Amino acid sequence: MTQASSVTLHRSFRSQPARAPLQALACAAALLVVVGVSGCNKLKARDLLNKGVNAFKNGQYDEAIEDFKQAKELDPTLMNARLYLATAYASQYIPGAPSDANTRLGNQAITEFKDVLSIAPDNLSAIDGIGSIVFQMAGTPYDPKKFEESKSYHEKHIAQKPGDPEPYYWVGVIDWTLAFRSNNELRAEYNKSNIKKQVRDTDPLPASVRSEYTAKFGSLVDEGIGDLKKAIELRPDYDDAMAYLNLMYRRKADMVESANQRDELLKQADALVDKVKEIKQKRAEQPQPAN
Repeated sequence: MTQASSVTLHRSFRSQPARAPLQALACAAALLVVVGVSGCNKLKARDLLNKGVNAFKNGQYDEAIEDFKQAKELDPTLMNARLYLATAYASQYIPGAPSDANTRLGNQAITEFKDVLSIAPDNLSAIDGIGSIVFQMAGTPYDPKKFEESKSYHEKHIAQKPGDPEPYYWVGVIDWTLAFRSNNELRAEYNKSNIKKQVRDTDPLPASVRSEYTAKFGSLVDEGIGDLKKAIELRPDYDDAMAYLNLMYRRKADMVESANQRDELLKQADALVDKVKEIKQKRAEQPQPAN
C-alpha cells in the first residue's frame, strides 16, 4: 500500500460517517453501564428493604430506619421503602409524651408519608398513616386544628373508597372528641360562675349554654352521627362504631330543648351499649383458631 493510500485510509476513519458507528457503540456501552449500575442499585435496595422489614418486625427500629433510608436512596421508585420508613418513625411515637424527641418522631413520620403522596397522591397507606399520626399528636397538647387535619385525611380515604367503614368511624371519633371537649369546658365555665347551682355531667345543659353549644357544634355532632351510622351500615358488627355512636347521641341530647327528645336520644344511646355487649359476648363465645 502506498503512502498516499495509507493517508487516505487514515483520513477515512476520521471522517464523520466513519466515526458515527464508533460513537453509537460508545453510547451503547455507556448506556449498558448505567443500566447495569441502576439494576444493581435496585437489587441492593430490595435487599436492604427486606433486611429493614426483619429488623422492624423484631422491634429494632433504629436499624430498620437506616436500612429503609438507604433503600430509598438507592431506588427512589421503591415505594415500600418509603412507606416502611414512615411507619418505622410512626411506630416509635408515643401519644401524649411531650418531649421534643417524641414530637420529632411524629413529624418525621408525617414528612415521609407526605413524601410518598408527592409521588403517589392517591396512596391510601400514606393517607391513612398521616390521618393516624396527626390524630395521635392532636391530643397532648390538645390541638383542635390537628384533629381537623386528621379528619381531612380520613375524608380523602372516603373520597377514594367510600365502601370502607374505617374512615367513617374515624371521622365520627374526631367529631365526638371535639364536641365532648367543648361540652366539658362549657359545663366547667358555667359551674365556675354559678357556685350554688352546679351542673353535673349527666344533667341537661342550661338553656343559655345549650344554645351556645348547639350553635358551635350542632353540625359537627350531626356529621359524626351520620358517619358512624354509615360505618355500622357497612360493617353491621362494628362495635367500636356503636360505642361512639352511643356517645354521640348523648352529645346530641345536650342540644335538644324537649325533655322527651332528650329521653329518646338517651334511650337510643343505652340500646347501643347493650348491643355492644351482645356483640362482644358472641365474639368471645366463637371458637378461636388454632395456633
